[in-house]
Amino acid sequence: MTSKRIAVSGADGFIGRNVQVRLGELGMEVLPLVRTSGSDEWFCAVAQADAIIHLAGANRPEDPAEFMAVNHGTAELLAQAVQAAGRPVRIAFASTIRANEPTEYGRSKLAAEDRLQRMAGETGSPLHVLRLPNVFGKWARPNYNSAVATFCHNIARDLPILVNDPDAPLRLVYIDDVVATLVSIVEGRVAKGMVELDPIFETTVGGVAETISGFRRGRDDNVIDAVGTGLTRALYATYVSALPPHEFSYPLTLHTDQRGSFSEVLKTRTSGQFSFFTAHPGVTRGGHYHHTKTEKFLIVQGRARFRFRHILSGERHEIETSGEHPQVVETVPGWSHDVTNIGETQLISLLWANEVFDRDRPDTVAGET
Repeated sequence: MTSKRIAVSGADGFIGRNVQVRLGELGMEVLPLVRTSGSDEWFCAVAQADAIIHLAGANRPEDPAEFMAVNHGTAELLAQAVQAAGRPVRIAFASTIRANEPTEYGRSKLAAEDRLQRMAGETGSPLHVLRLPNVFGKWARPNYNSAVATFCHNIARDLPILVNDPDAPLRLVYIDDVVATLVSIVEGRVAKGMVELDPIFETTVGGVAETISGFRRGRDDNVIDAVGTGLTRALYATYVSALPPHEFSYPLTLHTDQRGSFSEVLKTRTSGQFSFFTAHPGVTRGGHYHHTKTEKFLIVQGRARFRFRHILSGERHEIETSGEHPQVVETVPGWSHDVTNIGETQLISLLWANEVFDRDRPDTVAGET
């Protein structure tokens, strides 16, 4: 089956680069149009396209007159190319929530919408208009038109950021959600007309700045926020994508003694902490119990014997495990426990505890096993 051909204007911009990657992953052929593309290239791409994603536009030109020249001008060029193709073609147009504002930018985007609406009526082309709020995510340019990109870039490099009004409202949409919507449009799964984006995150400038600053502080403290869902997930991905390559790694503190070594890998604010330890052959570690804390051990190298004793009944239990046969061993409140390296090589174990270690309330009591 022939793959879809998608003409993408503004293909080398922030949204355009993300769109190109995703369309390629889906096996679609991208026909890129950039600022230097001539009108003949626009007409050729549109003539071949199964759908068009129109992203080209001016956001922060030096001359305000460029807003109308570029935003309305590219819409006019696209309209002429579709009319010359002599057939209807599905179009997704990235407009702005500021289209109704009395600014040069708003008026130029509204004029572009109007021109494409007229062309759609004349050619029967399905037109989808996305009035985008602030879009953020990987590959956005700092110090351009995204406060999120600027915050991420500067904070990742320990540079100052400027927040004039921390309480200023900010409406955000994440790049992956924009791209997913555009893909649904070109695949014909979205009704024409104004397209509702979901989710749109309602926050403040100060809130975003503080969240991103927290990512930086957390890295220094080896602590991570709940970054798996919602706005925090998207902001964290954007922040990490702004790291310079020499910051892709960072050291851990390693505690070493005659038994082996121990290191805290990561502390979380809501889901405990992750660590690892080593033990030399014949070494026993542990020999304590917890009232509430629970742990999960996974031996990834060597052979280990876990011993348990109920602190009231004296009941005992043993488990042998090794890196060759992965098995999680869980400690249980009220049972003292230890682990011994019964192999001939160094023992390496991963360890998760359901709470971050608190020196003032360690919940760790020495106890015979």
